[in-house]
Amino acid sequence: MTMKNMKRENLLEKLRKEGRFVENPCNGKGICGKCKVKILSGDAGKVTETERRFLSEEELAQGIRLSCMVYPEEELEVETLQKEKKAEVLSEGYVPEFEKHTEIKKQLIHIRKPNLKDQTSMEDQLLIQLGNVEIPFSLLQHLELAEGTYTAVIWSEKSLMALEPGDQTDYLYGAAIDIGTTTVVTSLIDMMTGKEMGTASRINAQKEFGLDVLTRISYETEHPEDGKEHLQKVITDSINEMLDEVCRKTEVPGKGRIEKHDIYEITVAANCTMMHMLLGVSARSIGRAPYAPAFVKSKNLRAAEIGIRAGEGARLYCLPSVSAYIGADIVAGAYVCELRKQQKNVLFIDIGTNGEIVFSDHGRLLSCSCAAGPALEGMNISFGMRAAVGAIEDVKITEQGVKLQIIGQEEYRQEKPEGVCGSGILAVVKELRRTGLIRKDGAFIKPKDISEEDYRYPMLELDGRKRKFKMTERLRITQGDVRQVQLAKGAILSGFYALLKKAGRTMEDLDQVMIAGQFGAHLPAESLIGTGILPKEVKDKLIYVGNSSKTGAYLALMSGKAKQEMEELAHHMEYMELGATEGYERLFADCLMFPDESEITE
Repeated sequence: MTMKNMKRENLLEKLRKEGRFVENPCNGKGICGKCKVKILSGDAGKVTETERRFLSEEELAQGIRLSCMVYPEEELEVETLQKEKKAEVLSEGYVPEFEKHTEIKKQLIHIRKPNLKDQTSMEDQLLIQLGNVEIPFSLLQHLELAEGTYTAVIWSEKSLMALEPGDQTDYLYGAAIDIGTTTVVTSLIDMMTGKEMGTASRINAQKEFGLDVLTRISYETEHPEDGKEHLQKVITDSINEMLDEVCRKTEVPGKGRIEKHDIYEITVAANCTMMHMLLGVSARSIGRAPYAPAFVKSKNLRAAEIGIRAGEGARLYCLPSVSAYIGADIVAGAYVCELRKQQKNVLFIDIGTNGEIVFSDHGRLLSCSCAAGPALEGMNISFGMRAAVGAIEDVKITEQGVKLQIIGQEEYRQEKPEGVCGSGILAVVKELRRTGLIRKDGAFIKPKDISEEDYRYPMLELDGRKRKFKMTERLRITQGDVRQVQLAKGAILSGFYALLKKAGRTMEDLDQVMIAGQFGAHLPAESLIGTGILPKEVKDKLIYVGNSSKTGAYLALMSGKAKQEMEELAHHMEYMELGATEGYERLFADCLMFPDESEITE
């Protein structure tokens, strides 16, 4: 690929505009070292100090550079080094019992041809049969009904959405969508039966603007002319593509393939920032103090208003949030887990880039959000990657060597690891602590402190004065990687303790700890306890509830009552700002320490 760069536009920006995939979790800030490209010809300019920190001498000799650091003055021929891989995305979750009562209904009507004795208009014929419903002017403009039987699609018993020829009362479809910072899941639902007809999932396309919400907000701030529009377009395009995908692979006996125009309601659960970006509302205020979002209430609008293509007049319902960092995904999870109805002490956590925590003290809900950072999802780690084919997802340190479990090892015959994902980095840090290769404070031990006969000795190496753990011939875990996990662990655990302290409870008072979300579902209790993200007191109290965000969107799709109850739940959920809590800095520092070796099991 040959290109010319505009003045002061770096290579990453140009590649992004060309639609070329380049991993860039930090959105070109030069702090992740992931946006590597190979310069095949042309002068890419002097290698920067930032590049020397991330690139080996061997890579530099091969012409590999960081695209965010290259500002070429002439034509370049560039090879991108990364390809998007199939990622593991969680779509399942616990579904509680609920009362089905959809807000979209279908009713059979009959239109007769007017004559000289009966000149009743088609509009009046509709009103006579449907009752006092609103007939949108846009629908009236295109109303050309012949005599016969039609199916009226009605929203909330008050508005006519569409008219379908013939008897279509057996068919009514909707979509439930979970938009996470990292992944998006879309399910096609038969609203007549509640059955899930198909699911599509993918990495959130906004990744090209940064891996976490603050980096994407930064992109919007730096591109005031069109940043907000770019962020909205990539997510609505993804939703349209996923709707196409689930419809394309779904066949119904007697009807054939489901089409997008058969979808009449879409419900969305997402964190507060993702909801703003979906709706095209500026999220800038979320990224700066006092972190006040533009809105937190639920939104109900026509899907077409934001560019989502579905049935005529299809509705889009967005679940409510609580605050900038307790979003609709957490409201959905709290509702699915029936936290307001609990008659015991339950701690709910969705572990990801942010760790959102809700404590139910016999139905009283307290919440907080802690910045776990992207390390727990494999980013900001030297050889970190998403949970995709080729990623190390589990690690065991044994006397026979380092044993690795790799995603796609059997299905895709993936034998060599390409990096380490979130569950893998937690597993290796747990093992480093269990085997004593790192101390309680997170520092690597010195190679000279163990004998050369010790099975651990060849696993440690020195790079100058820096100590590293040798996971494979190519992959290393650095002191900086351990510190990233340590910061995430401190943030989450301190959030737990802060919420419990506010409620006047202790860890021993907990009856259950519910783990939700895409990332949490892949974390075994051994890693959570072994790294100290959760204390040993709760090891036997863990329950994994899966993708409760998508389940909440599903319940909203299937029940108007569920929508109302979620809105009430969001209103009654108390939010605590950890940074403003007395003594929090000391608590956070205490929570950075790793567990004793004796507390960690293999």
